[in-house]
Amino acid sequence: MTTTKKNNKGLILTFIAVFTLPVILAKLALDNHWFTEASTNKGELLQPSLDMNNLVSEQDPKKWKLVYVLPAQCDVTCENAIYSLTQLHSALGKEQDRAESIVITLEDSDPKAISALANNKHLRVLKANQQSVNQVFQQVTTNGIFIADTLNNIILRYPTQSDTQQAVLHSRDILSDMRKVLKLSRIG
Repeated sequence: MTTTKKNNKGLILTFIAVFTLPVILAKLALDNHWFTEASTNKGELLQPSLDMNNLVSEQDPKKWKLVYVLPAQCDVTCENAIYSLTQLHSALGKEQDRAESIVITLEDSDPKAISALANNKHLRVLKANQQSVNQVFQQVTTNGIFIADTLNNIILRYPTQSDTQQAVLHSRDILSDMRKVLKLSRIG
């Protein structure tokens, strides 16, 4: 009988170790940062988020936004960004009604680009003054494509690209993040 009791004790101790050891190791790994923490977003997370409520109207529908600020001179980088915004809106498919692409124009923005934007039905042109834009983007450069949530908080930034091939690749990253936020969000 003593051998049976010893075997039972050993079995119980093994059973406890099998279930508690992984929990203890996981806790140690988390506390001591033994692994590289990863994020699933492909854009640069803006912390704190930027509040763009002073640029949009309260009557605007609650939608996710892709935002781009049109520079004074619209070069290849600017053209790639505008093309990306148009393509991204189309690529959203059935989720298009939950998101919109906005191009913010300033007093000194490129007039040729502004007139070309008027014919683009996938982009909404939003006129703003330099002071309002500076107030929103005081911590971040306006050179980029941004994602704003339904409460008009700019949360992600993507750099613009001068190379067309790189612009297409970065558009895929933006699309991936937009699909994630639309999937996770019930608003908009």
